[in-house]
Amino acid sequence: MPTITPFLWYDTQAEEAVSYYLSIFKGGRLLNVMRAGGKVTAVTFELEGRQFHAFNGGPQFRFNESISMFVDCETQDEVDDLWAKLSAGGSESRCGWTKDRFGVWWQVIPRALTKLMNDPNPVKAQAVVQAMLKMNRIIIADLQKAAVSV
Repeated sequence: MPTITPFLWYDTQAEEAVSYYLSIFKGGRLLNVMRAGGKVTAVTFELEGRQFHAFNGGPQFRFNESISMFVDCETQDEVDDLWAKLSAGGSESRCGWTKDRFGVWWQVIPRALTKLMNDPNPVKAQAVVQAMLKMNRIIIADLQKAAVSV
């Protein structure tokens, strides 16, 4: 069976980005570093059991919101910790999206959001969506408050 692996194209910062991601995610490890002429060309690494390839391909292509890394979080502490680390030096956006300092987009999403948005009561579900649309970093307590306020 074929393997599908995300391939991330950086200008020259693949090794720096991988080191950064490995410092953030406890379940990460470096698998391989390829060099040509003494310079890093590609890095293979793993985050939380998922393999990635990072490539120094030059400035021709940039990351954008059309592709993002979705991080499924159990607790607010996980959301807060990952949000702070991934958004540092980057930029925050709405609905749990943040761009890291390398330009990669991340969605830092608590499981509670999906559960609350799938409430069988459409009024509650819509109230949760409306609350989420006003947030950058997702705050579980505010989502729960929105769900019970209707």
